[in-house]
Amino acid sequence: MQWSFIFFLNSILLGIGLAMDAFSVSVANGLNESRMGIGRMSLMAGTFSLFQFAMPMIGWFCVHKVVELFTSFEKLIPWIALALLTYIGGEMLIKGIRQQDDFLETETANLSSGKLLIQGIATSIDALSVGFTIEEYPASMALVSALIIGIITYFICLGGLVIGKKFGTKLSSKASILGGIILMAIGLEIFLKGIL
Repeated sequence: MQWSFIFFLNSILLGIGLAMDAFSVSVANGLNESRMGIGRMSLMAGTFSLFQFAMPMIGWFCVHKVVELFTSFEKLIPWIALALLTYIGGEMLIKGIRQQDDFLETETANLSSGKLLIQGIATSIDALSVGFTIEEYPASMALVSALIIGIITYFICLGGLVIGKKFGTKLSSKASILGGIILMAIGLEIFLKGIL
């Protein structure tokens, strides 16, 4: 494999495709925290970006070093994503239902760092399989491809957060409920895509 326009185009398209789950979760997070500042938005987008960068590299390494282990783990990916996103989405949904009448109280219950990391893992775990598609790349090209994926994810997630914030302000107390439903739907979508 050589550096070429096709290499960069493939990396960009992979980045866009892989970022869609993180984009949807970003919209849900924006709905839930419609008053978050740019620093918090950058932290969230950066978390998703970091995982989307790391997972293809881990997958690439696994293909070259531990293929048998990765192949058996790959069957668990849809189940893990479903469990993680259903847990976080369900919690958000229940909190939204309980606090429908008091939007300010819901608004102050920001997503914890631990839950943000869980979201990052859940939305990027399928990117491990990208290691198979880039396995013929030398390490330098795999690294550049993963960087492109991470950068694209960052900007797509920032866009998702902005969209979520805008609608979260308008939807008031219903935003947390909608965000929870979106997260659970994404978990189900990743699960169905993985097992079908």
